[in-house]
Amino acid sequence: MGENIDEKILDFLNEAEKKKRRKDITLGPVKIGNRYYEFEQMKFYEEKVLLYVPKDFNDMPMETRKIKYPSESRPEIIKCNEDGSITFTLNIIDSPLSEDNVCELKDGMKMIIKKTNPANVFYEDGVLEVNEKNIGYFEFKSSAIDDFIYNLMFFLEFEEKTLMGTFSCRYGEYKEWRNIIFEILNRLKVIKEE
Repeated sequence: MGENIDEKILDFLNEAEKKKRRKDITLGPVKIGNRYYEFEQMKFYEEKVLLYVPKDFNDMPMETRKIKYPSESRPEIIKCNEDGSITFTLNIIDSPLSEDNVCELKDGMKMIIKKTNPANVFYEDGVLEVNEKNIGYFEFKSSAIDDFIYNLMFFLEFEEKTLMGTFSCRYGEYKEWRNIIFEILNRLKVIKEE
């Protein structure tokens, strides 16, 4: 009888370990929604910013960028899935930032976005400490023409300037993506010049 219970406990622990491993973006394909994504560490800004992105995400075509980001101050880097509904963006803002001011910047940006569009619904915000960097973030739901969008904005100091990033997807898909996005942020690296 005792062995049977021990076997059940072992099976349960093995299954829990498998599930945990399946969500580790560095260990092969990860199921998100009804498909699998393989992640690779991509290098940006002269190979100084390392960020995991799905391998099959490509640079958003210029025509699509102009429609989706009509402002001339659109992000420099936009990686997206095949239909452009899931995006990662990175942009350096020529505004000084120190590690100590990341939280203050995050709060200020959140307030600006709230004032710009009071209909946005805000969720969690905070500051992650990752590889000796402070990464401020906040999450919110915005509306598009035909759907709601989940957005996660993040900020960190890069070469004494502000590096701003976003992740967005259809709101109906955010539960599948949310933990993955935080894993991506927790693996972000900035290579310091010696």
